[in-house]
Amino acid sequence: MPHPSLSRRRGLSGGMTALAAVPTLSPDQAEAWDALAEAFASAGIDLTAEEIMPPQPGKGRVMAVIGKAGSGKTLMLAQITRALREAGVEVISGDYEGKRRKDRRTVAILAPTNKAAFVLRMRGVPATTIHRILYTPVYDPEYEKIADWLAGNGERPKVEGLTDDALDRAKAFYDQHASIPGALAAAGLRGSDFIKGWKRREDGLDVGLIDESSMLDERQFEDLREIFPTLVLFGDPAQLAPVGQSGEMVFDRLANSQKLILNRIHRQAGDSPILDLAHALADEALDFAGFERLIRQAAASDPRVIWAERVESDLMARSPVLVWRNATRIRLIHAFRMAYGAPGDALLPGEPLICDGLELPLKHRKKRIDLEARGLIKGAQVVYLGPGKKPGFSRLHVIGAEDPRLSAASIIKIEMPDIEEPFIASAAHMGAAFLHGAAVTIHKAQGSQWPDVQVFGPDISAAAWSNRTEAGIPLWKRLAYVAITRAQERLLWITRPRLARPSAALGTDDLDAPAAPLTLQADGDEGEAG
Repeated sequence: MPHPSLSRRRGLSGGMTALAAVPTLSPDQAEAWDALAEAFASAGIDLTAEEIMPPQPGKGRVMAVIGKAGSGKTLMLAQITRALREAGVEVISGDYEGKRRKDRRTVAILAPTNKAAFVLRMRGVPATTIHRILYTPVYDPEYEKIADWLAGNGERPKVEGLTDDALDRAKAFYDQHASIPGALAAAGLRGSDFIKGWKRREDGLDVGLIDESSMLDERQFEDLREIFPTLVLFGDPAQLAPVGQSGEMVFDRLANSQKLILNRIHRQAGDSPILDLAHALADEALDFAGFERLIRQAAASDPRVIWAERVESDLMARSPVLVWRNATRIRLIHAFRMAYGAPGDALLPGEPLICDGLELPLKHRKKRIDLEARGLIKGAQVVYLGPGKKPGFSRLHVIGAEDPRLSAASIIKIEMPDIEEPFIASAAHMGAAFLHGAAVTIHKAQGSQWPDVQVFGPDISAAAWSNRTEAGIPLWKRLAYVAITRAQERLLWITRPRLARPSAALGTDDLDAPAAPLTLQADGDEGEAG
């Protein structure tokens, strides 16, 4: 059951025409494709014939596509998604699922964080977060008619209070973005109008494609296995394993027959000096001094690598400096805030934050699900917009979320160098907890990418001097690999603990606000969540 490009090369038609747009796969990708196609066929999904059959009884199956940065994992993920859709498999986004049909087969493309899902969506892959699949929205029956129509499962509805123009706006938005909540927001509706709550998923789906699976912990893995009888993990073995798993990733325990290894390096257009540096770390003889020499050589010949003697504060507002040590993170955040003239007891609009979890008791489970569904999960990147209407509430922009603007009860902690207790910039009794996001540890940066990435070299040097290893690999090499592969376009290797002055004041004009922001309603306070 070969990929169409392989069918053409091998002289097989595969029942396909007009294949010019289909990329040619390398031999290792082709082998992975054939193995996955066989697994899907055993589950009743024939990619070659573009046919689907009822689910086949039997034991669930887990496969893993494993390769380093640039090996073509994202290309494989996108092509598998396309082939499944062309075979008639329905993509489940987490927004809305519509009416269940006996003949329906489903696939969900998932990532552990909003940022990782956002990176995939920017590449044309309709991804969502694991949280959005574990919990599904409950729609008001009146507005469910609109969702059914938008998804192609019903007639154009007549809804009291909504004009034909509003419905046209919703349809135009959905056709472009395939988001039910976004389309309803374009029609002028708020989240509290049409989403009445959230519930834990009860029924399973068919196929799960999981990106950045090196970030999965055991509990997430078991949750996914309960939902998907066919589960395909896409992961990078050179990244850092989740904390508490002794350097082991969930796909490490799979049998060799379940692992599909991508070895060939598919470089970015015009070659990528960043990927060259990442893969140079595999050389066992390379030490830290030798690696820095490679960086200097790359910087001398390519503008995409910069040997920098100071941190650029302008970049820190949206792209955090990546560090190893927590003390370095706190010092850089303090320097950033001082450079922008931030007061000691409040935040400026435009300051970056990182969600550190939800501090909510069990009796407020619904509020927790509401916030998680809107993107406020641990590790989410957020930009502070200003205080909310109620004390302790903050207006926030969640980076990478499909509907990024919300207002939530917030506990914002700003840590200070050499001071044990942080100052609290926002002090709700309970809600979403945040740390400052101008600098983050490399561990927390996994799953994220930015156009420009600053890596704090002195911290990597300290890791090298520590002689620590993780799963038999020098820790500094794992840290350096993860850090530099977060860069999409430009890598700045910082060599000294200095900070450049900002070129302009902090602001929020660079953030794209939706036409009609969705809000969550709680305790009778319209537009507030938490």
